[in-house]
Formats: sequence, structure tokens, C-alpha cells
Amino acid sequence: MKKILSLMICLLIIPGIVLAAETKAVVKTSTNLAENAKSAIMIEASSGKVLFDKNSHEKLPPASMTKMMSMLLIVEAVEDGIISWDQKITVSENASGMGGSQILLETGEQMSVDDLFKGVAIMSGNDAVVALAEAVAGTEDEFVKMMNKRAKGLGLKDSVFKNPHGLDDANHYSSAYDMSLIAKELVKHNRVLKYTSTYEDYLRKGTERELWLTNTNKLTRFYPGVDGLKTGYTKEAGYCLTSTAKRDGMRIITVVMGEPDTKTRNSETSTMLDYAFAQYKVEELINKKSVIAKKEVEKGKSKYVKIVPKEDIVLLTKKTDKIGKITYNLNLKKVKAPVKKGKVLGDIEVKRNGKIINKVNVTVKNDVKDANFIELYWRYLSDILGGNINV
Repeated sequence: MKKILSLMICLLIIPGIVLAAETKAVVKTSTNLAENAKSAIMIEASSGKVLFDKNSHEKLPPASMTKMMSMLLIVEAVEDGIISWDQKITVSENASGMGGSQILLETGEQMSVDDLFKGVAIMSGNDAVVALAEAVAGTEDEFVKMMNKRAKGLGLKDSVFKNPHGLDDANHYSSAYDMSLIAKELVKHNRVLKYTSTYEDYLRKGTERELWLTNTNKLTRFYPGVDGLKTGYTKEAGYCLTSTAKRDGMRIITVVMGEPDTKTRNSETSTMLDYAFAQYKVEELINKKSVIAKKEVEKGKSKYVKIVPKEDIVLLTKKTDKIGKITYNLNLKKVKAPVKKGKVLGDIEVKRNGKIINKVNVTVKNDVKDANFIELYWRYLSDILGGNINV
């Protein structure tokens, strides 16, 4: 049974929050955007709202944009302790033999996970991503299985991956919509943006095999606010780009697929970003670090656990929108110890004038262990003496 608590913003959340207008789900259909792309999409990252859509569910070869899914699995593997950033990886013959874009790895060469990741994020190295895939999953094939499993977990319905790099395969495909969902998850990881925003760097610096890396995404240098994300090109796929930029607290993600050349790809992406930043803004309603409620824990070492949003709660608005009344409903499940930090306990509904406009999962801020018998006994006595229990 869910216990529903109706929350007014002045009671639980942050005093002095600026309320903003509701934003309707907007799909821009103007042919002035991404005219030459086979498919395209533009979303606001925090809310996931679609701002522009053109054939976004069409299944197409994604080329090296595939590496976004690979990078997501790699960074998650580091976070889960499967590999570490400073771990040295010995390059296999399979990895060093990759064609296409590469960082010139040699069989038996050792390179850190961090440097290999840099080679993927900046230079789009096919050899680097295969070396990392083998380090994470043991073999490239096993890593591909992980990619498709993670795709299902993200709700991707237009994608099947056959390799971690994106070289053409008739049965390897995705869509602009699915690429935007991967990007939405990927930008949550600062380590990714650290390298996807880097325009130039070096590998093997100071050695005879020093390699100068230049970012394949030239918008990181020429468009203010762009800090990622991934280019792609094969003859079959054409020129593709998933880009992201952040200004005034608003992060926009764009995807174009099947563009005729690099210049058009960059120009049409820039125009999409221009449109978004000119037309929209976001207001932060609740920061993900903000404690929005406390919930009693059954048989817990601590009597209560703090509840926080899983992500920042923002309101996307057109710059011309008027202010509306914002209220919240918090829906929580019962909590029984032990409970781990990050466990989802329900959700918070954001309403404007009584209409639900967003829903975000809420999680436990801290671990709570089981209470032992003596702790429960003394708590029971304390509640009796305090008048909290009638006997």
C-alpha cells in the first residue's frame, strides 16, 4: 500500500522557490530545422521533453554514436568496481586489429583505462573501445550482450547492437530517439563530459609514439556551451552527431542522423541549439540533494530515513510562459530495515493548477541497518514514556 502525502511547496521543500509556468510537450515541426538529416531529435535533458522531432524512431545505422552506449557501460563498470581508471589493460590482437578511427594500439601494449577512455571520447578510437569492452566483459561478444541488456533497461525500442564501435553491420541499428535516451543517461557522468568537452590532448606523451588527439566533434571548440557528445560516420550511416550544450542551467541534447557532410551536420546542430536556447528556459524546483521528507523505518537502527529526489526536479518553460501554481504529491511505500542508500521508495508528482506535469522517483538518502532486540525494546519503552503509544 502506498501512503500518499500531499505536499505544498512551502511546507517541505526549499523556502523561496521561484515557481514557473507549465510547459506543454512541444514538438517543433518547422522544416527550418535539420532539413537535410534523415532523422533528428532535440530534448531538454532534465525533463526529457521533446522540443523537435523528425522521423526520430526511424531505424538507421548509428556509426560511432554507438560508442555512447559503450562509454555508459564502461563508466558504470568503474563505478561498480569491475575496473578502475588507473588499471592497466593489455591490448589484445582483436583490439589492435580494428580498422577505422583508432589510437594506434599495438598487440601487447599496456594502457590505463583512463587513457583508453580518453581515446574513445575524444578520438573515437575503435581499437580503444574494443580493448575496454574486453576488460569489462571478458570478450567483445559478451560486452555486446551487456549493451543490448542495458538498452532494454533504458527503454530503447529501436536499437540492436552487434558491436561496441559502430562499424557497419546490417543488423546493427538505432534511432535518433534512442540515441537521445542514451545521451540523457550519459551526461549524468562528469567523467564522460570531462573528456567529450576536451578539444585536444595527448596519449603516450613524451614517448616516441606520442599521439595528438583532436576531438571529432568540432562544436566543442566553436559553439559556446557544447561539452559533448559523439560523432559518427560510415558510408552507410552518413554523417551523424549527438551533441549536448548547457547554458543558464539548461542542458539540451540534439541528435542528427544521415547528414550529407560534416559542415551540414554541424550547421544544422548549431541551428537546433540556437532555437532551444532562444525559446526555452528551465527553473529548478527541487535540487536532488534536498531532503523533501522523512519516512519511518520499520525495525530500523534509525527510526527515520531521509527522502530525496533521484534527480533535480526542473520545470521547462517557454520564455513567454506565465507563472502558475505548483504543488506536489509524494507517494511513498512502507520502509523496512535494512535499506540501502539510493533505494527507490516511490515518486513525487509535480502539479500545476492541479494537473500532473512531471513525476520523479524519490530515493533513500542514507543506509539504515536492522535494529537489534535491545534497541527495539528501549525504543518501545521510550515511545510509551513519551506518550507515543497508549497502553
